[in-house]
Amino acid sequence: MMRKNLFPAMPALAVILSFGFVAACGSPSPVPEDQFYRLKVRAPSKVGKVLFPGALEIDRFVADGLTAGRPIVYSESGKSHQVKEFHYHFWTQPPTVMLRDELVTYLRARKVADLVVTPEMRANPDYVLTGKIKRLEKINGLPPRAVLEIELGLRNASGGKIIFLDTYSMETESDGAGVSAAVKSLNTSLTAIYRKFVIDLSKN
Repeated sequence: MMRKNLFPAMPALAVILSFGFVAACGSPSPVPEDQFYRLKVRAPSKVGKVLFPGALEIDRFVADGLTAGRPIVYSESGKSHQVKEFHYHFWTQPPTVMLRDELVTYLRARKVADLVVTPEMRANPDYVLTGKIKRLEKINGLPPRAVLEIELGLRNASGGKIIFLDTYSMETESDGAGVSAAVKSLNTSLTAIYRKFVIDLSKN
């Protein structure tokens, strides 16, 4: 009577187990969760006199390339000519809308004009304010920083005469290397720039 040899089956079993081990090791890691951030300007400390009687309309800001998108942009220290996008860190709104809306809120609180509106209101403005975002980015390096650069211009709605035009730039150290720390720095810069803008308008 022949006896069956059980040993040849062992290599096949080992192969099956090894495939299972490889499959377990090769399983993809969880995809990082998307994170969303907003820029928020602090309210002015006091209300001044009305600088521009009538209605002031603030257009949607403009920006070039990556700066206009919702993914947060960053650059490496010493390489400001090269910018990249984060994959999982986004603004809650496009910066061109978010910065415009924050300026509307700030100027209304400061009462710079009798009425501060956006084009959606279809008002008949006396003045038009435009803005261009030139830089809005996190800077990786030591120390970690964030930079904000905005061009702001004001003109008469009738005739288009330019009343004011200037560029504001501010680079602030961040309290940490993460994106949240950079956003906090940008909020500080945004408040400082809008405050300085109103001061400059009052001197015009």
